[in-house]
Amino acid sequence: MMIRDNTLSSKILDVIVHIVMLIMLVITLYPVLNVMASSFSSAAANDGGLVTIFPVDFNIQNYKLIFQRGRVPQAFMNSVIYTTVGTTINLLLTGCFAYALSRKHMALRNLYMTIAIIPMYFSGGLIPTFLLVRNLGLYDSLWALILPGAINITNFIIMRTFFQNIPQELEESAALDGANDFVIFVRIILPLSKAIIFTIGLYYAVGHWNSWFSAMIYLKDSSKYPLQMILRELVINTESMRDAAASGDFNTAADLVNMNVQGIKYATLFVSMVPMLMIYPFIQKYFMKGVMMGSLKG
Repeated sequence: MMIRDNTLSSKILDVIVHIVMLIMLVITLYPVLNVMASSFSSAAANDGGLVTIFPVDFNIQNYKLIFQRGRVPQAFMNSVIYTTVGTTINLLLTGCFAYALSRKHMALRNLYMTIAIIPMYFSGGLIPTFLLVRNLGLYDSLWALILPGAINITNFIIMRTFFQNIPQELEESAALDGANDFVIFVRIILPLSKAIIFTIGLYYAVGHWNSWFSAMIYLKDSSKYPLQMILRELVINTESMRDAAASGDFNTAADLVNMNVQGIKYATLFVSMVPMLMIYPFIQKYFMKGVMMGSLKG
């Protein structure tokens, strides 16, 4: 039974903690609410900086525009495919590699571990990586966005440490019943590793969803662009239009007046934020457990 501390100092500390957490909550939520409000506001309100966390002159015209134009829905589906396929491959390869190197009887385990850690400090470089991807025939395909980073070494180390913390007696008992390493991994290790699987899966999924640099380098066909590339182009085009209008281009200035450029940008940004905002609450209960157990060696 836990004894509650009702002393004055404890109550003051609780109040301070709640105030600090409230401030952190406001700091965290304000940008999200501001983006959402701006996406539903008029051009005059956005250009005049009148939007805070509530829409001004509420309308859904920005969302109609981005979904009618066709590029955003296609890019959204591309991002979903890249994230789903990429995260699945990441978890499969990282999990198998981490489990193998977590077993003490694994031959040449230290050598493989050394080879795995070296890329954390020394990279092959952007140009050699591009040439390798092109020569392997992966250029302008989804595999160019997935396979070069199929195993993140930091995630691999966290998962390997988690597997090492699982009691060896469970595997020894299964081995006595005739189970091989594959059966032990699938039927014993994985069911006990939901926390680390969801945690590392979240890391990989967020990385794929927010990625645009690899798409800019390896994708030539714009119909294959992920949503973040469309958002990047939208931001760059908006700034280019504003620079042109400021220099006296009256056609561009008229376009800025007639079109809610800021609203369209914020609407696209909010659409890109929604999937991760929806996924995180469902795996939050696994997150802290996975990080803590994967970062400490018992």
